[in-house]
This record gives sequence, structure tokens and C-alpha cells, in this order.
Amino acid sequence: MVGSNKQVIRCGKYKLQLGVKTYIMGILNITPDSFSDGGDHYSIEEAIKHAKYMVSQGADIIDVGGESTRPGAEEVTLDVELKRVVPIVKELAKQTDVPISVDTYKAKVAEETLQAGAHIINDVWGLQKDPEMAPVLAQYNAPIVMMHNQKGTSYDGDIIESIKEFLRNSIEIALAAGVEKEKIILDPGIGFGKTAEQNIEVLGRLSELRELGYPVLLGTSRKSMLGKILDLPPKQRVEGTLATSVLGVSQGVEIIRVHDIEANLRAIKVTDAIVRR
Repeated sequence: MVGSNKQVIRCGKYKLQLGVKTYIMGILNITPDSFSDGGDHYSIEEAIKHAKYMVSQGADIIDVGGESTRPGAEEVTLDVELKRVVPIVKELAKQTDVPISVDTYKAKVAEETLQAGAHIINDVWGLQKDPEMAPVLAQYNAPIVMMHNQKGTSYDGDIIESIKEFLRNSIEIALAAGVEKEKIILDPGIGFGKTAEQNIEVLGRLSELRELGYPVLLGTSRKSMLGKILDLPPKQRVEGTLATSVLGVSQGVEIIRVHDIEANLRAIKVTDAIVRR
């Protein structure tokens, strides 16, 4: 049985009470080139419509991304990312009643979206890409998801120990800048700087990340590892995603980041009933 975690993560006027249930973060990509849903929700109208749909399906958080982080994707300029994301965040803050997360590693995007109504920042480089990111988070008292990442897939030693060392560095950066311990969430970075086989190993050892003492977010939705196992395109990997979501929750994951809300919600409700009893 998963141990009880009574921590509360405060996100502006919202709070996430950990240990009671697994929270679902719905993915809203405002990009033309994301691997699974690029271009699907590119206009403001379509983005808001889909965000509302995800909330109606049971999403607890909406995660807005203005730059594809798929392998091989080109970096977008700061201006392009701001133009994509800020108007969406402003409208979501008006039209939805859930915490808004922004998927960015750029401090300026974090600052402007937090000013526009966002509550959480989701940094795929764990505060280690932009040195101004941690001070911005401390200034706005915003929760931060810090993900493990690296260029290439070579690891000198044990992969989990390497991930933990990276995340310890991220934690140190956050705390040194004044980010509160209670605002930190960790992400092992499935699909980032890892082969399919390495991703599978990490998924089998997620419980080891809890040793760091922080809540864990898991993002496996529709990823290429599942495609390799199932030999299916991204939008047909729902059942594979469910398997990893259930596996994650059974190992103590507190938040899952997914595209397909209703199916994951149903699977997780059953898992929570068993492991959080």
C-alpha cells in the first residue's frame, strides 16, 4: 500500500491535498508540431474548448505548452512562445476553475504567464537551462515541476542514481533561490534523454525516487516507448498509457500528465481505491 502523504501544494487560490487521490494534469499543446497532437488545438478557440472538455472529463490541472519538446523538435523563439501561450493562459484563468500549469524552461515565459494567471511552472530542464527561472518562481511563490533531462542517452552508472543526482541539483537550485520545499514536484522525465529500454527500467523503479522526499509527477502519455511495445501510432496508445499510469500510482506517483483524461481517471480511481485505502 502506498504511504500516506499529507502535504498540501498551494497553487494560488487552489490547493492539492496529496495522499487523498492521484491528480490528473491534462495536456494542452499550443504547437503545430507536438508528436501526438500537434496542430489540434492551435487556435485560442480550439485550445479553450479542449481545455474545458478535459476539465469536464475530470482533469484537475491544465498544462499549457507552447513549444514542442519531442526529440528533434526545433526550439522556438521567446516571442513566438509568449504569443502562443500568454493569451491562452489569460482566457483559461477567466473560463476555467482549475490550476493552470505552463510547460516552459524559459524564465521570461514563466514570469509573463504567472502574471497572466498561471499557477504552476513545469520545467523540462529542472531549473538547469535558464538561471533566472528559480528566482522567478520564488518571487511568485509558484509550485515547480522539475524534470530530469539530458542530451543523449549515455549514463556512466545506474540510471536511477543519475536521475536522482540531477534532481538533487535541481532541488538545491530551487531552495537556494528561495523556492519553498512544499512547492517542489519531481518528474523522472520519461522519454527525455533515455532509450525505450531505459524508460522501461525507470518505470519499474519509480518508487526509488520517493527517497528524495518530494511528490512525483509521471508523464508517459502516448510516448514512443509505448509505440515500440505496442507497434501503434500515438493516438492508439491509450491502453498502454493506462498501464503505466496504474504502475506509477502503485509506486507512489501523486500526479499523472496525460492526453486522455476520462480513461486515465477511471483506471486511477480503481488504483487509488486499492493503494490509498
